[in-house]
Amino acid sequence: MNTPLVTEAEQLVHSLAAALTEPQPAECLPCYLDRLLRTAPCDGTLRLAMRYRDAVAPRATALERRMHDRGGCCDCEILWNVYNSKSEDVFPCSGVPRGSTAACDLWEGRRR
Repeated sequence: MNTPLVTEAEQLVHSLAAALTEPQPAECLPCYLDRLLRTAPCDGTLRLAMRYRDAVAPRATALERRMHDRGGCCDCEILWNVYNSKSEDVFPCSGVPRGSTAACDLWEGRRR
């Protein structure tokens, strides 16, 4: 049953979800994933990484393949297999240029 109230509620939930998952200004991909995965579980996909790419670096069309090639087959595996935090505290992000999918100085690539 789709009443105007239900439709309005769904729109509100959708807009809140979009606002909560919006990357912060200059936030790098691993800091973004770390921030969001602290409050919500990984769903086994690259949903958040693709949300980041679409919002920050839409021209980075090879991001999904690059993450898969390095063992990041879902959002949490990017933090387990692709990047290693240099310390326990990775907040606040030290920043990257807009359009970049690189990690900030708080992260380093894991060696395979």
